[in-house]
Amino acid sequence: MSGAPLATEERRIEVGRGVRLRVRRDACATPDAPTIVLSNSLAASLEMWDAQVALLRTRFHVVRYDTRGHGGSDVPAGPYGFSDLVGDVVGLMDALAIPRATFMGLSLGGMTGLGLAIAHPDRVERLVCCAARADAPAPVVAAWESRIATVSEGGVDAIADETLARWLSDDFRARDPERAAAIRAMIAGTPADGWIACARALQTLDYARSLGTIKAPTLYVVGSDDAAATPDVMRAMAEATPGARLAVIEGGRHLPNVDSAAEFDRVLAGFLGIEAA
Repeated sequence: MSGAPLATEERRIEVGRGVRLRVRRDACATPDAPTIVLSNSLAASLEMWDAQVALLRTRFHVVRYDTRGHGGSDVPAGPYGFSDLVGDVVGLMDALAIPRATFMGLSLGGMTGLGLAIAHPDRVERLVCCAARADAPAPVVAAWESRIATVSEGGVDAIADETLARWLSDDFRARDPERAAAIRAMIAGTPADGWIACARALQTLDYARSLGTIKAPTLYVVGSDDAAATPDVMRAMAEATPGARLAVIEGGRHLPNVDSAAEFDRVLAGFLGIEAA
């Protein structure tokens, strides 16, 4: 994926085991700039990071991908485990000749980042883990089981409205109804089989005991009003990760990079050492 400075390129890339992912690369003006890899939430696609690209590409080549089962990526038979999701990232980095990168993920993507930093510390320069958990206690497993039943019967559209309400603040949805509608369409457009296969991975999440082994400088980011990955949950994760920082985005819900983008970008820029636009 080479090209002129500031070029944007998109294609599907084989990452191993016959799985092809949709990948987009937004180049930095500096050819030898480092790379940041962005990983989406469950029921999202790489477009969820649109608001961050302009900031990030001032310092990084920005590589985004649709997680398997989502967007324009393949939907292999499930269930998936985090070893599959992490393996896809390693395969992607290998295919693009990226030996080491900063990694930022949100929710499912943040958990994938934890797995990458734990299992492949040599591949992670820095880690930004947003709106995520590190474990799946029984009530969380049960909640996912209920949602899986709903999606099995009615598709992802059946949970799109409730998901949108958890993801975006009331203020944002009133202020930017077009963007909110686009996010809802992204949720509803997720293949049911891919959603279910990734939800099964979430039910097996078990990284809490390994957070102390993470070597990469780590920033945890959470919205103050996130009911899925609460500030208390992420505070405990930060305390368990050597040298980690925690940023709480006031008024943000599960997608603070969307509903609180200005504050999210300010925090992100501080951690990565870049200037916010």
